[in-house]
Amino acid sequence: MKKIYMHSLGCSKNLVDSEHMLGILKKKGFKTTEFADKADYIIINTCSFIGDAQQESVNAILAAADIKNQVNSRAKIIVTGCLAQRFGDELAKEIPEVDVIVGTSGFEKIDEYIESYEKTKKLIVDTGVHESDEDNFPRNILTEKWYAYLKIAEGCSNNCTYCVIPKLRGPFKSRKIENIVEEAQMLSEQGAKEIIIIAQDTSKYGIDIYGERKLHEVIQKISEIEGIEWIRIHYLYPEDIYDELIEEFKTNDKLLKYFDIPIQHINDRILRTMNRNTNRRQITELIDKIRREVKGAVIRTSLITGFPGETREEHEELKQFLNEYRLDRVGIFKYSREEDTPAYRLPNQIDEEVKEQRYNELMELQQNISYENSLEKVGEIYDVRIEEKDVENIWVGRTYMDSVDIDGVVYVSSDKDFKLGNIYKVKINDALEYDLIGEVYYEMV
Repeated sequence: MKKIYMHSLGCSKNLVDSEHMLGILKKKGFKTTEFADKADYIIINTCSFIGDAQQESVNAILAAADIKNQVNSRAKIIVTGCLAQRFGDELAKEIPEVDVIVGTSGFEKIDEYIESYEKTKKLIVDTGVHESDEDNFPRNILTEKWYAYLKIAEGCSNNCTYCVIPKLRGPFKSRKIENIVEEAQMLSEQGAKEIIIIAQDTSKYGIDIYGERKLHEVIQKISEIEGIEWIRIHYLYPEDIYDELIEEFKTNDKLLKYFDIPIQHINDRILRTMNRNTNRRQITELIDKIRREVKGAVIRTSLITGFPGETREEHEELKQFLNEYRLDRVGIFKYSREEDTPAYRLPNQIDEEVKEQRYNELMELQQNISYENSLEKVGEIYDVRIEEKDVENIWVGRTYMDSVDIDGVVYVSSDKDFKLGNIYKVKINDALEYDLIGEVYYEMV
């Protein structure tokens, strides 16, 4: 029985592809292993979003090559995902230890690629774009059993000038509602209590195949599935957050009041140059509307500093915006100059030292804001999903305000043994910059 080792890099959307590959291969009789040096096939599902991610992916491939050269000569190396799609030919040339290179649309045929390699023993490079013959592939979940990601669309059609994703993943393509609901049902039967809905741009769901936005309908149908307690949504672009969706946030108890809205900047000129389909007025009016209509709403965003041509004044405008609107969760990224993007060719590229300085200024500012926001929660009681034991009598969990691996946590003191994945009422006693500290108020039954 052939053994598979999977190393999944990058975003949660990539993780779902990795889970599908493992599911397909397990169905074909392959066995998974946690040890790369024991594997017959080492699969590295790569990321190529920004320079740091590319380097991490390359390092993972080189580490696999070392295993093949020094420890396990029978191992075959398969490179999939965005880096393979973008630099497939270069990888084949520069890292001869790699045996199979498959782009972003070939994961559903991973078993066929392996079968072909077994017959020919010759390098396979396929970075073409393939249409899937079916939708719901087998899936081997890699996350903790109580939560799972649910991808509702592939690709992106926004064509932001700094982003290479549309070239790697193709245009935005929604899945059919019935297939999404079927997969959500399967995830629930496997133990998932929290469903995290993802796509490159979830708010555009349905426009391409139904002619209108349908995300609220997806949420409604998933909410009907027994066993699902929380539904979280990632990547709602501000220009496509519509009234029916806001109403769902207001009235659906299973839909967490967690708005993940990547805005990238607040200055109108920068937004236009980024090819973002929004402006400062629309963004601030949306924030005001959400806070006015959805009680307890938490707003997360991502920002890019050091975009080509960004002036000191425009940077200060971004700082002033953060000071004024005091968003709950903010991820800040230094602009990464990526070939094959329009922004790569823009004049007035910002020096790395300036990027670093602006990044530090924004991080320090947001850290203070986050701490002040956290202090406001002292004395409050929240539902906390306990997910791990830290040290004796200290447990770690998340509220509705915290998504997996990107937001803060709650440290909970208790001498009881908790069942991981369950929700407990926790009273907040103290706060850190990004995390909360509390004690169990009572267990939910």
